[in-house]
Amino acid sequence: MDTRTLCLGVLNRGDASGYEIKKSFEEGLLAHFQEASFGSIYPALTRLSADGLVVCHAQPQDKRPDKKLYSITASGRAALERALHRRPVDDEVRSDFLFVLFFAHLLPAATLDRLIDDRITWYEDVLQRMSENANLDNRPAGERFVHGLGLAVYQCARDYLREHRDALLAGAADAPANARTHAAANAAE
Repeated sequence: MDTRTLCLGVLNRGDASGYEIKKSFEEGLLAHFQEASFGSIYPALTRLSADGLVVCHAQPQDKRPDKKLYSITASGRAALERALHRRPVDDEVRSDFLFVLFFAHLLPAATLDRLIDDRITWYEDVLQRMSENANLDNRPAGERFVHGLGLAVYQCARDYLREHRDALLAGAADAPANARTHAAANAAE
């Protein structure tokens, strides 16, 4: 999804500064499936403003420069709805963690064990934050649905790591040769 559409989506939920939009992709409900950098958000907001899809107004702050708050316009909502009607591109999973695990046979079991423990802890932390910070009672059905799907995906990933770590560790670089052969045979099936 292009950054302009991402910004319109955030602003459809309510007025926000560029910083608040960025936080939506770092800590908010959108953090688990989209990302946007300051380097792309501010140019997108400038273009959206020039196209009349958002308006910017200054909000005074004590002892600080005025905060620029952006609001979506009726034209912006129409543009967001048009963008939402386009078929989304296929999902891509980019993960350094999965890349490392792909080459698990080159690493010692202790390293793999630590990586898996760290990732399980990360999943548990994310799941806890998602559960604690999610007051979705009055939110649209789509937000509740995506939140629930996100919880399910992270829970399944965590559970898979717990249940299948031994098979990966059996194929580690320092595992006995017969365990590596057995793990390779199982992977081929």
